[in-house]
Amino acid sequence: MKKQTNRSEPDTTRPKKSRLRENVEAILIAILLALFIRTFIVQAFKIPSGSMKPTLQIGDHILVNKFTYGVDLPFTDVTIIPGGRPERGDIIVFEYPVEPDKDFIKRVIGIPGDVVEIRDKTVYVNGKPIDQGYTMHTEDHVIPVGKNPRDNFGPVRIPENAYFVLGDNRDNSYDSRFWGFVEEETIKGKAFIIYWSWDSEQFWPRWSRLAQILR
Repeated sequence: MKKQTNRSEPDTTRPKKSRLRENVEAILIAILLALFIRTFIVQAFKIPSGSMKPTLQIGDHILVNKFTYGVDLPFTDVTIIPGGRPERGDIIVFEYPVEPDKDFIKRVIGIPGDVVEIRDKTVYVNGKPIDQGYTMHTEDHVIPVGKNPRDNFGPVRIPENAYFVLGDNRDNSYDSRFWGFVEEETIKGKAFIIYWSWDSEQFWPRWSRLAQILR
């Protein structure tokens, strides 16, 4: 009498996945995961101009937290994950109001209900000058009232669901002084870290800027 064993025989009835199919599935999963992260969690941006100097340099690569202000279902106004609202001092990425297919990055200066005014380059919010330790000016010349809103602006009251933003490089920034408010629904997220920085003039990485938290 033959001794029986418990060893299972290979299941020849179940079709095996081809190597090509396995690779295609892995690639598709990776793409879907990347799209999910980019849409709902974090997105990378490159700084193309000097409007946010000295905080951000041309060639800085930053990450933007899309979770901070909540997450909406794409192509709808339906909020699936509620979040906070932008605060004064936040550095935000948003759709440029004049050309919505372009992204801009600026600093929030005024929130809904605030009264913003600029007098001889000094910014006032609700009648009080704000701390501008993060800003820079490249020109001593003050443009008179009525000629250009760069150095003298307002006062204006910010409407509901809108924000007043400025570049930190105040004399070289195209911002709310020129084209108006940023609507809350066009804000993509809050910039929070520099993960890479490349100096194209020196053709060398700016190592000291890597992993720098933005404030």
